[in-house]
Amino acid sequence: MRFMVIVKGSEDSEKGVLPTEQELTEMGAYNEELVKAGVMLAGEGLLPSSKGARVRFDKDGSSTVVDGPFAETKELVAGFWILEVSSREEVLEWVRKAPFRDGEVEVRQVATADDFGDAMTPELREQEDRLRATSEAQHGA
Repeated sequence: MRFMVIVKGSEDSEKGVLPTEQELTEMGAYNEELVKAGVMLAGEGLLPSSKGARVRFDKDGSSTVVDGPFAETKELVAGFWILEVSSREEVLEWVRKAPFRDGEVEVRQVATADDFGDAMTPELREQEDRLRATSEAQHGA
């Protein structure tokens, strides 16, 4: 089972306040533990929303780009991990070990082809498998 662990934004993350050396050391040790256990597939911190944009899509298919920053700090994402574990309980065990002293993370299970039911036809499954294999080959995953 794959889960996305979403680190919520804060006033500090939106101001561009960087982690201290101690915080980076603790996060590095935590990430190393995740990698050694074979559960971490990806993990990244994000720059403030002032360096980002949102693309809004209309019902007619047109789109509009809105540049950051965005006001809803607690609704923003400051970083994430993708973890592959055996259960929801296991991912929660790992997340509770994260070296945070403040803030909140959200844990969401990543959808698989089976979650889309009959809409995911054999042809669409084949396409998904082919695209995933090509992407992994291109990026050395």
